Amino acid sequence: MVRPSQQLHPHREPATVRAAATVLLLRDTDAGFEVLMTRRSATASFAPGAYVFPGGHIDAADEAAKRIATRRPTQSRVQRTQAIAAIREAFEELGILLAHHADGRPVSDADIASMDRNDTAGAAFADQCAARGLVLDSDQVFTFAHWITDRDLPKRFDVPFLVARMPEGQTPAADESEQFEPCWVRPADALARHDAGTFFMIFPTVRTLQRMAAYTNVDSVLEACAPAGAGEAPLWTSCPRGGLLKGADVRYMEHEPPFGELALVCPDGQMLHALDWQSAQGVALLKNVMRLTAPNPSAMTGPGTNSYIVGDAAIGYIVIDPGPNDFDHIGRLWRITQGDIRMIVCTHSHADHSPGAAPLQALCKGTKPPILGLSSAPTARATARFTAERELAHGERLVLSGTGADGEALTHTLRVIHTPGHAANHLCLVLEEDGLLFSGDHILNGSTTVVDPPDGDMTAYLDSLDTLDAACEAGGIEFILPAHGYVIGFARTAIGMLKAHRLKREAKIAAAMQKLPDGTPEQWLPLAYDDVPERMWPVAARSLAAHVARIRQLTAS
Repeated sequence: MVRPSQQLHPHREPATVRAAATVLLLRDTDAGFEVLMTRRSATASFAPGAYVFPGGHIDAADEAAKRIATRRPTQSRVQRTQAIAAIREAFEELGILLAHHADGRPVSDADIASMDRNDTAGAAFADQCAARGLVLDSDQVFTFAHWITDRDLPKRFDVPFLVARMPEGQTPAADESEQFEPCWVRPADALARHDAGTFFMIFPTVRTLQRMAAYTNVDSVLEACAPAGAGEAPLWTSCPRGGLLKGADVRYMEHEPPFGELALVCPDGQMLHALDWQSAQGVALLKNVMRLTAPNPSAMTGPGTNSYIVGDAAIGYIVIDPGPNDFDHIGRLWRITQGDIRMIVCTHSHADHSPGAAPLQALCKGTKPPILGLSSAPTARATARFTAERELAHGERLVLSGTGADGEALTHTLRVIHTPGHAANHLCLVLEEDGLLFSGDHILNGSTTVVDPPDGDMTAYLDSLDTLDAACEAGGIEFILPAHGYVIGFARTAIGMLKAHRLKREAKIAAAMQKLPDGTPEQWLPLAYDDVPERMWPVAARSLAAHVARIRQLTAS
């Protein structure tokens, strides 16, 4: 866990979340299924003017309304209460009632007209329904998604996004106070109109419709939400995080590349961190950790190679991966540290990581910092040769310590983990006091690293993932700082997903080899990487060779 003293921003307690529920009413048409949406009041305290689904707070009386509500066997008590709240809100806001008469007859517009939509406080809603012999169809309401409002907002809600089929014979009519202009719209059309600026929606609405647009009809949506195994669960749960991109607010879900960086830099949801990639200046991630991205963006390096600077002016700095021999990049590293660099560490020998070490060392004042790492193996390509001034050992600790600017003792400890696979001399570093993993090229954000034989070895790569997973578990490591891309959150989950991806790719390669037993790697490549753009196949061919070598080794044993 990151030390509170190293956070860039003072702790701020996010607003308390309030329980709420919303429901997506769906209907089939010849052109595809549609969802019912309405426009919120321009003076609403939350999401004014946005197109939304009917919904609102969960009231205590929603629990009591269970006496007149149905329930399916796998529906939990909480889910049933959420469904009842969504049914009540749909009635209040749009005059739609998901219910039936006790004798089985459907509810009609005439039944709804006889009820008072403004008198639903307390037990009034349930009482009105009970007086007419109505039973709420809460068993026909399913959980599609679960959203928790972003930490930066002054009003926050814990909201299941429920789905249900629109009842026949009913016509939506907005309450004209909270909701206006009910309209039926296909998810894809709503998204297109939002992109065009004519149909404003908030982030959770957009993301929900993006996922829903993949379904073909109402049945397919409801089937996706059907109970599986012992119970029911939403298709996803998300509490987004926001940052700044080109000066504008942007938000991201947990699986999206910037999320981990926002969680590290602004854990309480402050909208302060700029996500724009640039090489002109360093980006502070913590008080003791800064990233400077080299100006070498490409298909192989993404936005560029990340150099990391650990330490501070009081006790000096360690530079991790000084990058390519780029005059401007090396000069910026020197200016950020004022030349007070105590150690230079290269995670491996590749040309975008280690060549900057010697030129940076030459600029440093006083005692020259040692260049540390693992020298390249004989298998390394000629363009990826590196000789360390001192070889690092697996488990070794590199320590910066002294008195900080505030007069207190300060220590930064980097533990070395040998992780062969991407390269034979690859290593990662753990900043023990803050639970951070500097992963070099072993783990990247937004792409998978190339494993290029003979210096690269797929079995070693997978074994090293296991080593890193164990280190994360033992050290409580939550964040991974890769050599390319943003900070990665949920470290162990990311490692598990990466290993699963590699093994899935290996299974596709093995299947291609079985299909064409006399084939060549060039023939297997289109079959195994059919989901990868063809322009990337020359790069993919290197990792394919590593997988083929591993498959043959496993088969032989």
